[in-house]
Amino acid sequence: MSVEPSFRAVLLDWRGTLVVAPTYPWLVETALRDVGRDASPGAVEQVLDRLRGAGTARIDSSAIDTDVREHRAAYAQWFASAGVDAELAAALYAAESDASLNPFAADVGDLLHTLTSSGVRVGVVSDIHVDLRPVFALHDAGDGRTWADLVDVWALSYELGVAKPDPAIFRFALDRLGLAPQEVLMVGDRGAWDGAAAAIGITTLVLPPLAAVGEARLHRVLDLVLPGRSRTS
Repeated sequence: MSVEPSFRAVLLDWRGTLVVAPTYPWLVETALRDVGRDASPGAVEQVLDRLRGAGTARIDSSAIDTDVREHRAAYAQWFASAGVDAELAAALYAAESDASLNPFAADVGDLLHTLTSSGVRVGVVSDIHVDLRPVFALHDAGDGRTWADLVDVWALSYELGVAKPDPAIFRFALDRLGLAPQEVLMVGDRGAWDGAAAAIGITTLVLPPLAAVGEARLHRVLDLVLPGRSRTS
């Protein structure tokens, strides 16, 4: 028996929701390895101490995600004020900006396939300074398409000039879908940012941040959208 979807579309956050968000220790270790330096825990901690001392207020603001140049400048200022040399700074920023280094959760493919095969449209709403389409396109949907083909709307902050919690980024997705707020579910991992969608009438599911690719969390989305259809519910 077919299940009538509770929502006509689902908007998905990216980092922390679909992929494991990079941590500063991971970022430093990756950059040190990339430039052929000591990446032992002690060496990583030395760099982290310098970065912590420089403060992260500017880079922690989603405002920098609305402009590629502003994002680059904010990180460059942080690295410089921490006394990080140019070679390592470049490697740190490259690792931060390489979307392919953020691993997808193991259940993303099942979520996308189940939603789209049930006629539920999908959008990606992310505070990000790089294009996410190519990394979705790396994954085969199993029917000649890629995951990128399963996404109907891309609301990426650097393309729109707005970032969460600004309601404009959610309104853009609604407009592109041609749907009313009550017809859409927003899924994210940060209440203050993703939860802002609720202020304009979008039902919002806030999940714990994804810590490992093997965590099974996305069936909770299907529990709401297609009751009885998730494999893990």
